[in-house]
Amino acid sequence: MSASEPPGGHPRWGSSSQAPPLSGQWTSPPGPPQKKQRGRGCLWGCAGALAAVVVIVIVVLVIASVDSDESTTPAPRASTTPATQQEQTSEPAGERADLISFQLDDRSQAGITNIWLVWTIKNSSSEKSDYSWEWEAVDASGTRVANGSQLETDVQTGQTAKGEYPTTLKSVKGIKLNITSFNRTASY
Repeated sequence: MSASEPPGGHPRWGSSSQAPPLSGQWTSPPGPPQKKQRGRGCLWGCAGALAAVVVIVIVVLVIASVDSDESTTPAPRASTTPATQQEQTSEPAGERADLISFQLDDRSQAGITNIWLVWTIKNSSSEKSDYSWEWEAVDASGTRVANGSQLETDVQTGQTAKGEYPTTLKSVKGIKLNITSFNRTASY
């Protein structure tokens, strides 16, 4: 029998330099395993992630500032008077002129507010087009009370498309719609 074997003839696993505790004697449990130190790897990883976020934010801000049409124009309204239609046809023929009407439609009944945006687009380009625009609703004091984005897709050349969308507005009284950006792109 070797020196590391107890009297029963079976080898002890673990540390052979410690004597077994005496019967009835308390011993402290083994401590938790030691954590590895994180060192510089974590520091460089966190710094790299932060740098990537900063770069992404800068790119988004640059792209947002390059937007071509940020002017605010009043939304067109459908009208039945010939004089107004003549004024509309005398506008320069641009993509913005394809938005024939964009207005609020108050469908409220029995004390329940129900106000919708309604629009008409006529594609005057030579190819199938998608339209996207941003709008705002401004009250009589000049305060913006609502805003949003609308999308009309796959409008064929010469085709007229009509659309509608619900709003959260409580009233149409004194509300003016403005188009803050408008884009027409070719459909694929």
